[in-house]
Amino acid sequence: MDPYINLLKVFLPEPLITHFDIAKHEINKDILHLYFEEKHDIPKEFSSEIIISHGFHKAITVQDFPVRGKNVYLHIKRR
Repeated sequence: MDPYINLLKVFLPEPLITHFDIAKHEINKDILHLYFEEKHDIPKEFSSEIIISHGFHKAITVQDFPVRGKNVYLHIKRR
């Protein structure tokens, strides 16, 4: 497992790390932006059915607790 993933689990909720990929990050002066996109995993209970993905919904932005004096914004895109 990627050691950075273990580090992120300390700061962020585990379901966010488990079900989403980090698409990118930006650091602007005193703001940290983390961009997440939902993984393309099909739940086991739906694996026998035909699933059609219609892309992502509009991203939501959640302000999280500051880390080392920087405001943290999580930009989350769901399928």
